[in-house]
Amino acid sequence: MRTLFLALFLALSGTAIAEANQLPTADINQLSEIPTAEKEFVATINGFEKTKIVEQFGEPSKKDDIKTDSGKIVASVWQYHYLNTTPEGEYYQTTELDFVDDKVVMVVFMNGDGTDNNPVDGLREIPPLKPDL
Repeated sequence: MRTLFLALFLALSGTAIAEANQLPTADINQLSEIPTAEKEFVATINGFEKTKIVEQFGEPSKKDDIKTDSGKIVASVWQYHYLNTTPEGEYYQTTELDFVDDKVVMVVFMNGDGTDNNPVDGLREIPPLKPDL
């Protein structure tokens, strides 16, 4: 019986900790603007649909859509520049929002412009298998 209670306690405590880090849905719905500070942005952005994001921030600087054979968009990757701030108040150069259907599922903050800077059409020099001695 102790084992059952211990397992139940551990299972529920993980859920409680995860929920404690998220804003309640009612609080998200009361926000008129999407916050741009890093932690608040991550905590709330998945509660907003694409239309609200575009309404506040405008069209993304880069947008890649993933479509099915029928042409329906099932996922998107959007990039914005100088949108979010660090806890110290400095801007991230790029914020990437990954969508599935109409909801944000991942946020990536980058201190770069989000482009791939590999030379000659993305080809890189492969290092030798054995180090030079």
